[in-house]
Formats: sequence, structure tokens, C-alpha cells
Amino acid sequence: MKNILILALLIVGLKSYAQLGTIRGKIVDKQSETPIEGATIEVLEQDGKSTSSAADGTFTLTEVPLGRVSVRISFLGFESTVVSELEITSGKNVILNIGLTETYNKLEEVVISSGNRSKAKALNTMAAVSARQFTTEEVNRYAGGRSDVSRLASNFAGVSNADDSRNDIVIRGNSPSGLLWRIEGVPVPSPNHFSTLGTTGSPVSALNPNVLANSDFITSAFPAEYGNAIGGVFDLGFRKGNKDEYEFMAGLAAFPGAEFVAEGPLLRKNGGSFLVAARYGIAGSLGLAGTAAQPNYNDVSFNIDFGKSKFGNFSIFGISGNSDIEFLGRDIDKDDLFAAEDTDSKVTSSFYSFGLKHVLDIGSKSYLKTIVSTSSSAETYKENRYFDFQTPNQNILLYTDTDNQEDRFTISTLFNSKINRKLTLRTGALYEAFSLDANLRDREEQSDADGDGYPDLNTFLNTNGSYSVFQPYLQTQYRLTEKLTLNSGIHGQYFSVNEQFVIEPRAALTYAINPKNSISVGYGLHHQNIAAPLLFLEENVSGTLVQTNRDLDLVQSQHFVVGYDVRLADKWRAKAEIYYQAIDNAAVERNPTSYSSLTEGADFVFSRDKTSLVSNGKGSNRGLELTLEKFFSKGYHGLITGSFFDSKYEGSDGIERDSPFNNRYVVNILGGKEFVIGKAKKNIFSINSKLTTAGGRFYTPVDLAASNAAGYQIEDETRAFSKQYDAYFRLDVKFGFKLNSKSKKRSHQFYIDFQNVTNNKNIFADRYNRLTQSVNRVDQIGFQPDFGYRFQF
Repeated sequence: MKNILILALLIVGLKSYAQLGTIRGKIVDKQSETPIEGATIEVLEQDGKSTSSAADGTFTLTEVPLGRVSVRISFLGFESTVVSELEITSGKNVILNIGLTETYNKLEEVVISSGNRSKAKALNTMAAVSARQFTTEEVNRYAGGRSDVSRLASNFAGVSNADDSRNDIVIRGNSPSGLLWRIEGVPVPSPNHFSTLGTTGSPVSALNPNVLANSDFITSAFPAEYGNAIGGVFDLGFRKGNKDEYEFMAGLAAFPGAEFVAEGPLLRKNGGSFLVAARYGIAGSLGLAGTAAQPNYNDVSFNIDFGKSKFGNFSIFGISGNSDIEFLGRDIDKDDLFAAEDTDSKVTSSFYSFGLKHVLDIGSKSYLKTIVSTSSSAETYKENRYFDFQTPNQNILLYTDTDNQEDRFTISTLFNSKINRKLTLRTGALYEAFSLDANLRDREEQSDADGDGYPDLNTFLNTNGSYSVFQPYLQTQYRLTEKLTLNSGIHGQYFSVNEQFVIEPRAALTYAINPKNSISVGYGLHHQNIAAPLLFLEENVSGTLVQTNRDLDLVQSQHFVVGYDVRLADKWRAKAEIYYQAIDNAAVERNPTSYSSLTEGADFVFSRDKTSLVSNGKGSNRGLELTLEKFFSKGYHGLITGSFFDSKYEGSDGIERDSPFNNRYVVNILGGKEFVIGKAKKNIFSINSKLTTAGGRFYTPVDLAASNAAGYQIEDETRAFSKQYDAYFRLDVKFGFKLNSKSKKRSHQFYIDFQNVTNNKNIFADRYNRLTQSVNRVDQIGFQPDFGYRFQF
């Protein structure tokens, strides 16, 4: 009760403002990432409205007019930056963290660069190709996003996700399992609700955009600090809470659900802060889950910064999520995306990742960052099936029993030093210790060896052990000339299961032809271990269960990239990239078949009968990506991306086939317009839209005769991935209102997002129905509204 009273007094006692807002943030040297003291921060729309950064690089600008403003950041000897169209609201301070680049020559004239242009570049200065930054403002702005950062990424060139039921990120034709998730600098398990072992996506994200800072998304030839991934990297950071005053947000939305965020100062003398956010899903209650069952999910995220002391800067961060759903056959429609009428099943899923981070400045141009973290992901799935369904002989039996838990202990250390204005060095190491308890029993596609009239319940996974991954790296950035920059590095990876150690060179060269045009080339060698559900599969060898896939090699992928970037006009940018990826050592069967591990990863489960595999598979991805972007200015923005690619693989039969991720093309067209409304011209009405079209996925047709004889779906492997579904098309339109209080530090936001407004029937799958003994087409979710309200105070 005492805590409730304290919270109430804090809320009531919040300071009032007269249609003014606040900008706060931190200015650092982009190369050394150390604070810059004395940088000038000024609001261009207000003469005399400026301040300077403190010794720790932080600054605060108060009494900034509501609406859109531009801010210039400058410091002697560094390139100045102008950040345009910052949105100032009455309900929340604006966070602005900026890195300045030291000029190449000490006495040369300082160049003014566009902050909007920098959004197209990664925060990680050593990610020079196939990388871009994304902002939480984009997550909340774009139509059709469901407040899901994975779905936001699908708007970028090179990314495909033509599946409304899941948020898997398919990058340049690679399996989603090739993606590396990182939070605050350390790898984490899939940060999604209803996630399963070995996968990276699911129907619902557990990442809360309200706690995310601007982060990086890298699709190829990533820098040397990233490893154990062949598809791409999502490198996420948590923002710090407001170190000056308390702020709160309460909201209710269809997909994020009910949410609450609190942040404020902590240990004021050290400049510390806290940020805590929690959500509880309500999509199922509103009938928007795509199934008749009721999904339950909730998540909590936090970042607690203890500020800077003589021992350095300590912070703790974390994210956790829980989810469950129960499917009852009597309630299931025959076209349900996730269940069948003759089964009862229950799913539970949970994960967490907690970390302690320490950053120690070493001199004025170097720092040492150390992170110790622990994470875990767990899932259970139990399915009971009714045999002889709806007959007098109906009998219910346990059909599938899954119980998996993967724990991880991680230590990461990174040393970054700006040697001089031309050379920056970064080196470090990452150690991950895994503990895996995986158990799977299933009757799917099993014979009746015991003669009881039903498929046998056999064991496929029965693992309780540990393994480790060790990854040292060294990378540098060298400015060869004012226009030419070389990023190069070496990454090593040791995998204890097969005791394999690999060395991977990485390099990228960028040439600025002039202030508006640049060209870049990149190369990277990357490896990744086979997913755990395949690696630890059990095979019955003479009555003994043996893990016959343990010695599989790390899958290898070489990335080649060439890019061209041009600033067409003020706030307009275009980019083109061509790429080629050569993949080796994929897992395939010993006998000539069409199977390859490169086809796995876009479902809740992996294959259960692929044992005694060998590392002889190959694959390739090649394509062209085009981006035309209008950064927000003059009340509107736009983004057009086109990906045109070809993704192939070879099984042990040596036949080159289309991969299941080979859509061949994806085109996104996004745009939006804001209108200033109200007498005081401080409120905003916005319209945003998104149009997506993509080629259909390739699939293996069902062998109906064989399926009827067996009683379960059997695919015609002689025609593996020879058929292509119809093209995908979806149009979303989103309307929003943002109302700023005239006298209080409060703001209200409303939105309604009409998804698939044309109610287009995009195909989900052609699948065998064992009850009707026919192949039925199942469509994805049709027209669906999303809506939300947020109150910031």
C-alpha cells in the first residue's frame, strides 16, 4: 500500500508545462564511443536555444516547442550533424544520442552532414555493407507492423516474410535459423512467444519497442565481432531511462496488449536511471489470433543503469516472456492454421535473458566493455489424438510429447580504442556455455511394431548434456584517405560438439566518390552449427539410441557484396546492392535424396527422421536489392524496396532445386503523411500505408495416394520444391491521432490499423486432411483490424 501511495504522489506531482517539451541525450566520438565534452547542441527553429554537453557527454534542452524541430550538433574538429524533424511531444522527453566523426585533417573545414542520411547506416561504424539502422519510431509508424520489430525488418530490402502467421526473418533466401539475435551485445535465444528449440521466429514477438534504442540490422558480410550465423544479425540495444525525471506510459492495443512503462532517475549523483516495461496479450480475447484457441502471453523488459563511478559504469538488463495456448479439437475449424479437429494439444513456452554490463573508460579514447549474462528457453508440447475419430471405436492416445530446455551462460569482453583519427581497433572474445535437456517422443509417421493397432510412441530426442562455443575476434577501421575507408577483421569459432575450429576473414571497403555518392564492396566468411533439434537426433542402432548427427561440420557461407549509395536530393536517398552467397557443408542424407538442412527453420518443428546425415550439401543465393527512401520531412515520408533474388540448394542427389525460401521477388511500398491539427497546431493526424507483393513460396506437393494409405501426409519427394504457391499481396492502411496536452506533461495517442484491407486470400499451405482424405487449401488471415491507445505522462 505504501508503494502505491508513493507512486500516486509521483504521478500527481509531475511538473506542468505550457506546450513545451524536452530533448536530452548524449554526444560521443563515433570511433572511440567515448563522451565528447563541450559539443554544442542547438535548435535551429529557435534563435539562442542551445546548450553544451557535459563531461560525460550528456545534455538537456528544455522548453522546446511542440511539433517537429531540427537540431544541430557541432564540435571543433568534428563533422557537424543536423538531425531533422524530431517530434517533440508534451508526454515524453525526446532521446537523442549522437556520434560525431572526427575530420580527416585537423585544419579542414567542418562538413555539415544530414542526420537523416545517417539513419541509413548502422550504429556499428564497422558495419559498412548490407547494414542499416532502425528506430522505434519506425516500428510504431509503419502500417501492418503489430509493434513487432521482426515485421518492421520485412520492409527492408533483402528480407522476405510472406507469412502472416509467423514473424520469421528470411534474409536473401537463407533459412530463418541463420539469423543471430543479440541484445546489449550478447547472443540470446529467440525473443518470441511460442518459440521452439532451434527456431528464430514465431507468431508473436516478445520484444517491447518501448524499451529499445536505435539498433542495427545486418544482412550480409557482417563485421568480425558477429559469429555463429550465416543469414544475418539483429543487434538490439535497450535504451536508458530518463535520468532527470519520472515518466510513465500506459496503453492498450490489440497485439501488444495491455502495457505499462515506467522510467526515471536512480542514484542521481551518478546519473543513473531505471526503465521497466510489462505487457499482457489480449489478441486471443479479441478473436484476432488466427485460431479458435485462446493464446496467453506476457513479457517484462528492463534496463537499470547505476551511472558512472570511479569503478566504471554498471548496468543490469533483462527480458523474459511466458506464453501458452490450448487447442481443443471440438472447438477447431477445419481451416485452422495451427490445429486439427481430431486432436487436443497444449503448448507452453518461456524464455529469459538477464545480464550485467560493465563499461570502463581507459584514457580518453578507449574503453573496455564486459558482459556476463544468463539465458534460458523452454517449451513443452503435448498432443492427444483421437483414433477412429467420431466412430464407436474412438480412442484417445498420447501422440506427441515434447519437453525442451536450453540454458546458456555467456561472457563477452570487448576492447575498443581509437588509435588516431584514421585508425580504430576493436578486439574481444565471446564464450557461451550451453546446457541442453531435450526430450521428444512421437507417433508421427511411425510403424506399429508392437501390433496394438496404433503407431508406436518412439523417442527422437533424449539429450541431457552440455557444450560450448568460443569466438575470439579482431577488427579495425582504417581511413586510408579522406574518401576511402577499409574495415577488416578476423573472427574465430570453436564448437565443442565436433571440436571444430574455423577462422573467418571479413573485409569491407567504402569509397565516397563525392558528398552525395559512395560505393562499397564487402566479403565475409561465416559458419554456423547445425540446429540442436537436428544435431542431437537419436537413431535406433541395434536397439541402442545413438546421436548420429553429432559430428556434422559447421555450415559454411561466403558472402560477396557490392553496393552503391546516392543522395538524390535533400532527404532523398537511393541504394542498390548486388550479392552472391556460396553455402557449403549443409547436412544431407547419405543416400541420394532431395533433403538438406538448408530447407529447415520456418516452422515450429524440425525433421524427426533425418539421422546419419553428412556435411556434403551445397546452396547459393544471389540477387539485386533496390531502395528508394524519403526521410520524414515536410510532413511526409516514403520507402520503396525491391528484392529480386534466386535461392537454390542441392541435396545428396546432386540436383539443384529452388529452396522453400525462394520467393524470387519481394516489393514493398510504404508512405505516410502527417497533418497538424487543432487551434494551437500542436496535435497530429496521420495516415500511413503499406503495400507488399511477393512471389509464392516453393513447396513439395502431397502424394495423395500414399498419404491415404499411410494415414498421414506424405510428400512426393521426387518433385521436391517443384511447385510454387500463388503470389502474395497485402495492403495495410493505418490512421493515427496524437494529442498533446495544453498545460500538462501528457499526451494521448490513438491508432487503428486496417491490415489486408482488400481481404486478399493469400495461401498458407496445401495440406493433407486425414479426416477427409483429401488435400485442402488453407488460407492465411484475411482482413484484420489492429488498434491501440497510449497515454504518456
